[in-house]
Amino acid sequence: MATYPVPKARIRIEYQVSNSRFYGTIGRADTVEQAKAFIQAVRNEMPDATHHVYAFKIGYGGSVTEGMSDDGEPSGTAGPPTLAVIRGANVGDVVLVVTRYFGGTKLGTGGLVHAYGQTAREAVAALPTELKVTRRTIGVEIPYPIYERVKILVSNYDCQVESEDFGAEILLILRIAENDLAPFTDALRELTAGRITPMLLDE
Repeated sequence: MATYPVPKARIRIEYQVSNSRFYGTIGRADTVEQAKAFIQAVRNEMPDATHHVYAFKIGYGGSVTEGMSDDGEPSGTAGPPTLAVIRGANVGDVVLVVTRYFGGTKLGTGGLVHAYGQTAREAVAALPTELKVTRRTIGVEIPYPIYERVKILVSNYDCQVESEDFGAEILLILRIAENDLAPFTDALRELTAGRITPMLLDE
C-alpha cells in the first residue's frame, strides 16, 4: 500500500491506577532500528521507572513487522495487550512504549492487562497522524525547447524536483508519489509523442 496513516508527532500521555503511574510514549518508526532507538530514548529519559513495555508495527496492512516486550511484567500481561491496541489502530510505522512507575499496590494479572491496554488506547487516541506517501526517484532527460512544458506537467503531480542538470539536454531528478508514477509517465509520453520515458533510479 503506497499511502497510509503514520504518526505525525511524538507524544506522551499519563494514566494512573492504584498509585501506579503509566506513561504512554508513542511516535513514528519507519524501520525496526528506528523503533529500537525510540525505545532506548524513552528508557534514557525515565531510567528510574519500574518497567518499559513496548510494542511496534512497521508497515501497514498485510505487510508488517511487529515486536513487543513484557519487560519483566508477568508473561502476557503487558506486551500483548499493548501490541493488540497497535494492531487494531489505523496507523502504520508506529512504536509505543508504556512506562510504569510501581506505586506499591499489586494490580494482579487482570489489572495489568487492563492498565497497559488502557494506556495504549489513550496514547493511540491522542496521536496525531498524517498520510505517508511512498515516493520513487526518477530521472527525465528533456531537450531545452520543452523544458517549461515539462515543468508545468511536473507541477500537476505530487512530485518534488530534487535537481536539475543543464548539459546537452536537461536532466531532471524527481521524487514522485508512487501512485502518480504511471499517470505521469503516460502524460510525459503523450507530451513528447512517445520519445521520453522516465528512468526509475531507485530499483
